[in-house]
Amino acid sequence: MRGSATALEWTRLERRIVRCERCPRLREHCREVARVKRRAFRGETYWGRPVPGFGDRRARILVVGLAPAAHGANRTGRMFTGDSSGDWLFRALHEVGVASRPESISADDGLVLSGAFITAGCRCAPPDNKPLPSELLACSGYMDREIELLAGLRVVVALGKIAWDTVLARSRRAAPGSLPRPRPAFGHGAEAAVALRKDGKPVRLLGSYHPSRQNTQTGKLTRPMLRAVLARAVEVAG
Repeated sequence: MRGSATALEWTRLERRIVRCERCPRLREHCREVARVKRRAFRGETYWGRPVPGFGDRRARILVVGLAPAAHGANRTGRMFTGDSSGDWLFRALHEVGVASRPESISADDGLVLSGAFITAGCRCAPPDNKPLPSELLACSGYMDREIELLAGLRVVVALGKIAWDTVLARSRRAAPGSLPRPRPAFGHGAEAAVALRKDGKPVRLLGSYHPSRQNTQTGKLTRPMLRAVLARAVEVAG
């Protein structure tokens, strides 16, 4: 019975996310991108709506990104799917045994995650990949609910500083006063124990540079670097 209830809770959450209209600037941008499209995807129908999380609902690992890419998840409707950042992420997830395929092309490509769930601080593609603080706050309840539903969560991987700060903000909301001092600083390979639920039980937070083109094309993030953080997540998850 509990399994059925949880499935219903996930369905309700996903519907709330997809129907969200809280941030007019973001909704206008996503719709405009979906209308104009990129030439390479001219024949496709863009998703153009807020994007729910994706993965194993029994996951011990939560991967947190910044936001859907305008011509990635905003096109395909699935987190980190259809863009270069997703190519890097899913290849690494496959290499550490979490993803069934090394690439994520579309929402119906058959890819399955085992033990991991992928979400983002912002559910709509923002102009210039820069959501406003008010927009991140407006979205925060959705990740909060995902964390509550992921009963077995043991480790969170934050892709980039904004994702790291988003997780720390969740800790402040869920367990006020529990955040370590000094405040955990973001860095590639950084680790911290943070409470993400009201019971105060800590999970391990891991930091990684985001697999954006700016980071991957300059060599700031290499494939072995990303794989190492995800392998550490698998190790911590047990």
